[in-house]
Amino acid sequence: MTGFTAIGARRSGYDWRRHAVSSLAAAPGGWLQRANFMITGSLVCVAAHGLARGSKDIVGRRAVSALTFAVGGGLIGSGLFVTDPVAGYPPSPSGQDQADRNPPAVPTGEGTLHNLCAVPIFIGIPIAALISATSSARRGQYRWASYSAGSAIAMGSASALFGAAFGGAPRLAPHGGVLQRVSITTGFAWLSALSLRALTSALPISQAAVI
Repeated sequence: MTGFTAIGARRSGYDWRRHAVSSLAAAPGGWLQRANFMITGSLVCVAAHGLARGSKDIVGRRAVSALTFAVGGGLIGSGLFVTDPVAGYPPSPSGQDQADRNPPAVPTGEGTLHNLCAVPIFIGIPIAALISATSSARRGQYRWASYSAGSAIAMGSASALFGAAFGGAPRLAPHGGVLQRVSITTGFAWLSALSLRALTSALPISQAAVI
């Protein structure tokens, strides 16, 4: 999140409130965002491996670690395949700004692959959070269950809204970038909390207390 924020701040014509994070990879200098996707995805895959080895009382079912691995793979794929222009960025050479605010009539093959890679990210994390919430509730871990369920609902709702915004919904279009960032922040905050929870449970009590 820090990475794409810094990249977007230096990009001329890029409005973080309206434009998609993925669009940073489509403009000149987009290799930075592509690298950001792939490095982050690799780290998420490492986290998924750790979750698979963690206590079921903390992580939950194996499906949680499998979905986390899929999230990492989706991020790597998002770096390999560049999105088509979204919400007018990057702008077309014609400069027809209003027309560029809508998705292209015929998506490119690479853009379609990018969108497919986003599916395990924006759907996989909410599903993993719901699975974790259900598993935790059965064990009486109600605080974590509530946080997980709330994260799933918040990320899923924000994802639906930014999808409509990038699709050209007039009232939402100016806020598509904000909504996407809410979704990303909520989901990856939960994933980070789960990873930390699994890590501390695997450490001796003295070391866990320090963390």
